[in-house]
Amino acid sequence: MGQRRERMDKRLARAKATREINSVKKEAEQDRRDAHMVELIKAGEFPYTPGVMSWVSLKLDKKASQLKPEDVQGLVS
Repeated sequence: MGQRRERMDKRLARAKATREINSVKKEAEQDRRDAHMVELIKAGEFPYTPGVMSWVSLKLDKKASQLKPEDVQGLVS
């Protein structure tokens, strides 16, 4: 094989290893963020801050403008 192919193979191997390492960190961060958002929802009232509404809309797969307080409480419960 040529040098170009070897460089590409090494680059792909490094990218795979990096993804494996970073995915663990990202999962932990997502868990921390989920816990923090649930705390904010329990402490606040509807409508929530834009960051919380964005998180809820992602979790429920609805637009933030279509969310209702019952939807959010069902997510937290």
